[in-house]
Amino acid sequence: MPVMLGAEPFSADPPGEPGIGVVLSHGFTGTPQSMRPWGEHLAAQGFAVRGPRLPGHGTHWRDMQATRWPDWYGELSRAVDELAARCRSVFVFGLSMGGTLTLRLAEEYGDAIAGICLVNPSVTTLRRDAAFARHLARFWPWASAVANDVAKPGVTELAYDRVPLRAFVSLTELWDVVRADLGRVRQPVLLYRSTADHVVEPVNARLVLDGVSSTDVTEVVLHDSYHVATLDHDAPTIFEGSTAFARRLDAARAGTTSPTPTGTTAGNPA
Repeated sequence: MPVMLGAEPFSADPPGEPGIGVVLSHGFTGTPQSMRPWGEHLAAQGFAVRGPRLPGHGTHWRDMQATRWPDWYGELSRAVDELAARCRSVFVFGLSMGGTLTLRLAEEYGDAIAGICLVNPSVTTLRRDAAFARHLARFWPWASAVANDVAKPGVTELAYDRVPLRAFVSLTELWDVVRADLGRVRQPVLLYRSTADHVVEPVNARLVLDGVSSTDVTEVVLHDSYHVATLDHDAPTIFEGSTAFARRLDAARAGTTSPTPTGTTAGNPA
């Protein structure tokens, strides 16, 4: 199936050798469209940016049925490897399942990843029907959509209108793997959590924050956005805060002083 208009992967490279590289991961059934404004902001700051389209996404929901979480992880891993060959500091930023995959990358790559930024990451669900997904997937291919949870009027997330159940079962398997290894995450963590999220429950952020071994951890609560906060009212908070986060950590690696970020970052650290 052809790629949806607007769902294409994106990349940006500054002139010369970039000091900072960022891989951005969209969420389950979503597309790079949900991450593109963030990527454009980072590119304007002089960062090298990669926004892959995860396999099975951005075409037709049936394409996802043939993919599993190692396929999605592999696409991001290739982007990390590419930037690691060119950049002094590589970061991974992820939304929802993109945050889950980001955590797995941090678990596997260790110090090769300088830090991670998570926006409403998922590592479990409290929905009772999810427990039956594995059985239902044998007889029925899809469930109701989880996309487009945005508070800002006039904004639409480009995503599938239904959940491919076989792919969802694989996501639950990814959750199990990531939760079991959260203690391996030692990199600095910046986590943004929406107070009104109709997709990912608050327990997810608590499991992540309680499970990682990182000593440099910041949680920022977003009061004016739903799940897809990268397209919502609080997007500038995320963009500016993550830029300052990456610059601070890269400066520490380079042995220099991080420049004072321009503007202010809204949101209340929890």
